[in-house]
Amino acid sequence: MKLSSFDFEIPKELVAQYPAKNRDESRLMIINRNTKKIEHKKFSDLLKCFGDGDVMLLNNTKVFPARLYGTKEKTGAKIEVFLLRELNAKSLLWDVLVDPARKIRVGNKLYFGANDELIAEVVDNTTSRGRTIRFLFDGDHEKFKKILYSLGETPLPKYIKRPVEPSDEERYQTVYAKVEGAVAAPTSGMHFSRELLKRLEIKGVELGEVTLHTGLGTFRTIDVEDLSKHKMDAEEIDIPERTVKLVNEAKINGKRICAVGTTTMRAVETAVSAEGFLKPTHEWTNLFIHPPFDFNIANAMVTNFHPPKSSLLIMAAAFGGFDLVMKAYETAIKEKYNFLSYGDAMLIL
Repeated sequence: MKLSSFDFEIPKELVAQYPAKNRDESRLMIINRNTKKIEHKKFSDLLKCFGDGDVMLLNNTKVFPARLYGTKEKTGAKIEVFLLRELNAKSLLWDVLVDPARKIRVGNKLYFGANDELIAEVVDNTTSRGRTIRFLFDGDHEKFKKILYSLGETPLPKYIKRPVEPSDEERYQTVYAKVEGAVAAPTSGMHFSRELLKRLEIKGVELGEVTLHTGLGTFRTIDVEDLSKHKMDAEEIDIPERTVKLVNEAKINGKRICAVGTTTMRAVETAVSAEGFLKPTHEWTNLFIHPPFDFNIANAMVTNFHPPKSSLLIMAAAFGGFDLVMKAYETAIKEKYNFLSYGDAMLIL
């Protein structure tokens, strides 16, 4: 498959700027790989597709307020700093993206907060946009993190063309988020309300958690036509023993195993044993799933409607079948589904 096969245009008015009023009331398109049928439902109708002994796999990563605004020493130029990950807690070293990148050099100091509560020094240029910075702070790490996060804001994607609102702190997060470390939400999980999860459990559906800390690698643009040459940035994953037990039991019993989101799918497909079962894992993955791909773990998937030529769309097509998924996207545009992070969802059976 070539990158250009995944090109299409999303009408601007279909890029969701706000989430649905209630999490589980967004629209849900259900596509069936066997019958090729496309159905239009509400997200809460997902309940009808799963039953006793099925497993719903959820990525419990938690988004932190990763976007900071600071000023450069001497010039006072406004600089946006996007925190990617903490490299060294003791040294307060972080990988970040800066914008505008051309204004920032090694040795520059950046000031954050109305009263310069935090100061950082650029210590390395890692990429054209990326930098490594060291925060200059004398207090303990807990106090540092508290100040850092009080200055940061919810990292809504740039295609959401409005200021961050207080409600985004809760809505740009899943209700089951618990392990901090993501700079972008696993968005298909944001459709699950606590009530819907409880109703799934009452039906006998097992909820298994995995962790994949979503980094910008998931959203990095692909600039090679030959998909086999694209390299994903590594992201940290953790798959606990309890989830492994649930999944392998369901697999043996021929039950539905549903990966909620592309991040969850990447995590479980990274951790496959030689026999094709799930195994406990704590590692980094740079797995890029593109057609053709043999899936070992999940046989159902919940996902959002993604940008053209993205690794997310490409994975959905690898799982659902290229022709069916691209037809579903055409249908979504025609039926005016909402796209991207705050948009509607698709269930692939």
